[in-house]
Order: sequence, then structure tokens, then C-alpha cells
Amino acid sequence: MKRLFFFFLAFSSNVCIAQSDDVVMNDTLQEVTVTSRSVQKRVQEVQIGVEKVEIATLAKVPALFGEKDIIKSLQLLPGVKSESEGSGGYQVRGGTASQNLILLDGATVYNAGHVMGLFSTFNDDALMGGSLYKGLVPAQLGGGTSSVFDISTRTGDLNDYHFGGTIGLLSAKLYAEGPIQENKSSFLFAGRRSYLDLFLKATDDYKDNTLHFYDANLRLQFRISPQDVLSLSFFRGRDNMGLEELMNMEWGNILGAVNWLHTFNDHHYANTQLIYSNFISDVGIDMLNIYYTMKGFIRHATMRHSQVWNKKKHRVNYGLETTYLQLQSAEWDINLLHQREKRNAWMNALWVNDEWKISKKLELAAGLRLHMFSALGGAPYYQLDNEGNILETMNPESGRFVKTFADIEPRLSLKWSINKHHNLKMGYSRTSQDIHAISGSSLSMPFDRYTMTSNLVKPEQADQVSLGWTGITSTGDYDFSAETYFKNISNVYDYRDGKGFYSEIEIERLLLGGKGRAYGLELCAHKNNGPLTGWVSYTLSWSENKIEGINGGEWYTASNDRRHDVAVVGMYQLSPAWELAATWRYNTGQALTAPSAKYDINGNTYYYYAERNGYRAPDYHRLDLSATYRKKVDLSSSGRKQGEAIWSFGVYNAYWRYNPFMIRFKNDDKKETGTIAEQTSLFGLVPSVSFTLKY
Repeated sequence: MKRLFFFFLAFSSNVCIAQSDDVVMNDTLQEVTVTSRSVQKRVQEVQIGVEKVEIATLAKVPALFGEKDIIKSLQLLPGVKSESEGSGGYQVRGGTASQNLILLDGATVYNAGHVMGLFSTFNDDALMGGSLYKGLVPAQLGGGTSSVFDISTRTGDLNDYHFGGTIGLLSAKLYAEGPIQENKSSFLFAGRRSYLDLFLKATDDYKDNTLHFYDANLRLQFRISPQDVLSLSFFRGRDNMGLEELMNMEWGNILGAVNWLHTFNDHHYANTQLIYSNFISDVGIDMLNIYYTMKGFIRHATMRHSQVWNKKKHRVNYGLETTYLQLQSAEWDINLLHQREKRNAWMNALWVNDEWKISKKLELAAGLRLHMFSALGGAPYYQLDNEGNILETMNPESGRFVKTFADIEPRLSLKWSINKHHNLKMGYSRTSQDIHAISGSSLSMPFDRYTMTSNLVKPEQADQVSLGWTGITSTGDYDFSAETYFKNISNVYDYRDGKGFYSEIEIERLLLGGKGRAYGLELCAHKNNGPLTGWVSYTLSWSENKIEGINGGEWYTASNDRRHDVAVVGMYQLSPAWELAATWRYNTGQALTAPSAKYDINGNTYYYYAERNGYRAPDYHRLDLSATYRKKVDLSSSGRKQGEAIWSFGVYNAYWRYNPFMIRFKNDDKKETGTIAEQTSLFGLVPSVSFTLKY
């Protein structure tokens, strides 16, 4: 077994400076309020299959390298699983990471992880919170067949200035916020950069390698009038990884959004957004007499308008959205060969959604979304035979409609209150997705190839039904939930046998389409009050695909199938000064394809694979621990200005379990007909310590 072993003692100093003496009190009150609202929301929510992620709770959960990570915190929720050890990719109800739509202030984010997912793209200093919709989403959202994760950045303080900074061994952060014009406008800036490359430069063996990332958030808000608020948000994240002069990889997201909120009256308001997002990947390899580069991008330019009308027992949300899309599947140079595939499209949507309180016991959230996608000319389109060979090449002029798809997507959630402590929920949702990530492994990577709906590739579409129960004790100390679901997915695409992302520039020649299904049961119990709080969740699930030309056209276990998944989260207030926390994760090993036979031809070994994903890797389990110590400190000789000192200690993978990150098959040198499986593990035990000072 190979071990890519990381053993870090991460020390960080976090200094928060504020011109307001009561900033600590405000922070504490905000945490209490958010937690209380979160408990009530879980029980009162009409929408089935939605999870709220609060920054106050996130701050208490142990994390890798001590970094608060809103993406990895999702992986502790029922129905949500990590792709692999340390990965920023997550899988929801049998879907893949590429079937999740991630929005930051309404802008689409792709590959939301730094350093191959070890760190989240999102800086917690800039975030307010997020909502995860597990396939059953309201009509105003669309674009992900597995889930939609809607994240919001927070607004800067309108009255006081606050500053903060974090310095650690792996990365540094800073933030600043405050009024531009008191009570009328504000700003918030948060930035982060790693300096892993500085450690590499200090060594003789790795001084020519590159490994770093950065990200920056900026939000401006202006109260133009009592009825109008204008906000502007910007995000940029970038990664750079290089191995001497042999390989270099760069990727990142650039997002910008302008939001105008206009209030007509107490019951009616409108939201208008202009949004731009751009995901870029750039890979270069120069080794073994092969020079290879590949560049890709996905660009969205969106206008979105919605209105919300509240009246008596109804809350109606209606609106429209239009997006101009550019997607470059690949542009590569392989030695002297230069090829490029880039296409344009126009996406549109109309929706109406009504939350209706029919009676004291019955509530309904129902909506319709009209989804339209038009592939545009200006690039080659093809007709293919069954083997993927090109029969005809078409070159429609730029802007011409090549193929248009239109679908009605019904959304429905119904809640029946048995009494004030218990309710039943049921729901149905149809969602569509036009951007498809085609990965050569079970992990999502920045250099995966993307394609979009065309004359040959149809929109991926998922129909999901769900039934659930939610209950809370009379004191609110405990709440419980149980949900079961079944999801049917059409137009699922995968690589043909023997094909990879580099086989042909025309990505449609590499793909076969079929269908998938996923079903399961999710159980969760929360403890909300007292010195010990937390939750326990269990998920039992199945995920399968059926694609003609793969696995003999029979149903096969999807690579993201995990039969059992358990998460235990505990937070204990030992004393007013000390708080302890622990998380334990378990899930069934990843499904994988192993060789059934091998042949030796002229000294070369060739493997034969009889069944797709017919084997499993070893099970995954891990324990993380943390302890936090808080103490009030005097920051002036008079004692009038007080702050708070916080020491945080953490241990990731406390019992040193070597979980599988990658499994490869190779010849057994001791047995001519034998084959051995070689496991690569990423992490052993990883301790961390940080110091925080607030005033």
C-alpha cells in the first residue's frame, strides 16, 4: 500500500480588530439567533429535502488543517457523501458531483475546491450561509439534476468598521468591512492566499515546483432610497500547480453580480440581477517526448428578474432568466497537432411558484418552470454512426438555432401537520441540466472535459419523488427526520469502453447515453439544547446506470454508489471556557472496475474487464476531534476595552486510519497469472492548532 502521507502541525493567529466595543456581543447574539432559527426551520419548512448550512455551526465542527469549510460540512448531512478523502466534491442522493449546481450570490461556480479539493473555494469570512436542495427544488431554481446549493455572501456593517486577519502555516486571510456612508452604504472585502510554494522553494528537491491558490471576495451595498437597494459582488479564485518544467495546471472561477432590490410595498418586491461567471482550466505537460496542452472554459452571461408577492395565505414567486453560454470543451496542442471545440448556446427559463397555507394543518409549495435550451451555430456539429464515426459535418452560421429543447418542470411539496410537533411531507420534482461534465474517474477534477446539450446530446433530466416525516419534542431539545426517495434520470452520459477524454477532440464521439436510477432512505436526529448538542445521520442508498454499449447493456452499479453512510457530530460545552467537538464518518467503499482476466502479448500485459464497477474498495471511516478554549482579555490598561482570546486544537483522522484514495491494479511479480491491487492513501493523522484574538 502506498501512502501519500501528510503530517502537518498547523499554527495560525487570527486577529480581529473592531472599532466597536460590543462586536463580541454582536457575534455571540448572531450565533444564538441563527441556531434557534435553524431548529425551527427544519420542522416548519414546507419544502422537502432542503438542508440549511449555518456559519455559526460550521465554526464548531472539526476540519482538515483547521480550515472552516462550508463544502465539507455538507458531507455530514444525510444523503450527502464525499467523493473521496479530502475531496471538495460531494454527491447527493446517488448523483455525481457534476450534477450539483453551486451558486454564489446567483453566479454559477464550477469545481469549488482549491488544491484538488483539499480546501474549499469559499472563504468563511465572506459567507452568510447557504441552502442545499437535494433534488427537490422550488421553481425559481434550476440547472442541477442532483442538487442546488445556494450560497450567500454577507453584507458589510453599515455603522462600524471591522478588520481581521489570519496567519497560518498553510494560508493567510484578511477581511475588512464597514460603512462607506453611514447607514446608507457599506463594503466587505475578504481575501486568502496559500503559501505552500514557499515551503517547496525552501527544499532542494521541490524548489522548482509550484503549489498555491488565492481567492478574493468583494461586496458593496448601497441604499439608494427607502425602496431601493443596490448591491455588487465580485469573486475570483485561482489555483496553480506545477511540477518543475514537466507539468503545469491552472484553474479558477471569476464571478460578478449586480443585484437591484426594489420594494413596492410591504407585500410586494422585485429583484433584478446581472450575472457573469467564467471557469477556466489550463493544463500543460512536457515529458517523454510528448508536448501536450489543453485549455477549457465555461462562460455565463445572465439576466434574471423575479418578483415576490405576499398576500394572506400565499407567497408567490415568479420571474424569468436568460443566459448566453460559451463552452470550450477543449483546445489542445499535442506535439504539432492543434484542435479546438467551442460552442455557444442560449438558455431561458420562466417560472411561477406559490407557497400556499391552505389550512392550519395543510401547506403546499407548488410551481412550474419552463426550461428552454438552444444550441447556436458558429461551430461544427455532427451526425455519427453507432460506433462514433462522423457521417456528416455541418457548419451552421453564427447565431443560427441548430437545435432547441423545451421542457415543463413541475415542482411540488406538501406538508401535513399531524400536530404542532409532527408533520408528514411529500414531494415531486423534475429538473434538467444542460452542462455535462465527463470524468474519467470517480473524482471530479479541474481538467475534466465538459460538453453541453447539442443536436446529439440531450438535456439530462431527473424525476424525483420523496416522502418524509419530521418531529420535534415539546421542549425543542430534540428533533428527528426520516425521508425516502426514488429518482429516475434520463440522458446520463459516460465514456465508451476504451475511450478517454483525450481520444478525440469531438467529445460526442466518445460518449454513450443511457439512464440511471437512485433510491434510498435518510434518517437524522438532532440534539439542540444543553451542554451536549449535535446530530446523528444514516443513509441507505443505491445508485445504478444502464447504458447500451457499456456492461453489455445491463444495469450496473454507478461509481458513486455508497450503500451505507453514517455521520455522528457532537459538540460539548465542558465549561464556560472549554468546548469540545467530534465527528465520526463511515461509508461503504467506492464501487470500482477490476480486471477479470489478463493476457500477455509480446511482453505486454493487457487486462480484460467483464463487469463495470463490480468490485468495491475497502470501507471508509474516520474520527476528527477538536477543543476550543475561550478567555476574556483586557486590551487597555483601564480595562474598558475587552477582547476574547481563543485557542483551537484539532486532530483530523484521530485513530490514524489509512483510507483508500486511489486503487490501481498491476501484475503480481511473485505469481505469473496473478494481479494485485495497490492502494494509495492520502492522509494519516493531521493535528492543528490556532490562536484567535477578537476585539
